Amino acid sequence: MTRSGKNTLFRALLIGPALLAITVFMIIPLGLMAYISFRGRDYSGGVLWDQFTAAAYVRLFFESELDGTLVLNFNYMFIILRSVWLSFLTMVISLAVGLPVAMFMATRDRKWKAVLVFMVTLPFWTNLLVRNYAWILLLRDHGTINSVLLWLGIISEPLPLLHNAFAVAVGLTYSFLPFMVLPIYSSLEKMDFRLVEASFDLYANRWQTIRRIILPLAYPGIVAGCVLVFVPALGAYITPELLGGGKTMMIGNLIGFQFGGARNWPFGAALGLFLLALVLISLGLYARRYRGELEGTQ
Repeated sequence: MTRSGKNTLFRALLIGPALLAITVFMIIPLGLMAYISFRGRDYSGGVLWDQFTAAAYVRLFFESELDGTLVLNFNYMFIILRSVWLSFLTMVISLAVGLPVAMFMATRDRKWKAVLVFMVTLPFWTNLLVRNYAWILLLRDHGTINSVLLWLGIISEPLPLLHNAFAVAVGLTYSFLPFMVLPIYSSLEKMDFRLVEASFDLYANRWQTIRRIILPLAYPGIVAGCVLVFVPALGAYITPELLGGGKTMMIGNLIGFQFGGARNWPFGAALGLFLLALVLISLGLYARRYRGELEGTQ
């Protein structure tokens, strides 16, 4: 065997396990889901494998009347838009909270940085289900927050803090906030803070220093944090299920219901592919914006 042949074989052996894992755990399941989404629904449960139809995708936007005519149906679109809105709100709140926290962490002494990183990652040591149940205890009508407000005399009756969009936004922000803090901290931790001192020496105020020094250097971490928060929040299932109480359904809950209670696998598969398309579009927009920013700084 020639040297080039040996090199080709060596590369194939190196990437072979990764390609096998991607094929088995990603490509084949996605292909099966796409195949099911174009099959007919068996109303007794299951899939009509011999029937090819795009009815599952049509149902995303239309519903059929008794005479067979199609009319616009915005129910599913409303759930999808709610999912996008809550995910975007979670991303914005996480950024507003995470950027100052990351800045604070990056400006501490080296001996305290490891402690602060540990404190940020500490929630990951507890199961997500347990953390969401903890928020139920805090937000319910006779929970900790309402009890304290009633005791202080700030309110006269419990506030409706649970089983609504507010509770879902709080739960999502709490769940994914570390994914915003850590990438921004990673960018700021490597920053040369002598640049900040130089900006003050040049009579720049705090806002000018943040806008022209800190934010540009933290931009890679901000982009990564926004992606890491928005994408998993878009497909969240446990938090909307528990804190939303079935009243604030997101697309992840809708997919789970179609595969479970409704037993409409083709429509559930179509919703899953639609969610995947939303995620890919979001990643594409972020990648394009990030590439444009990098090209603009060169």
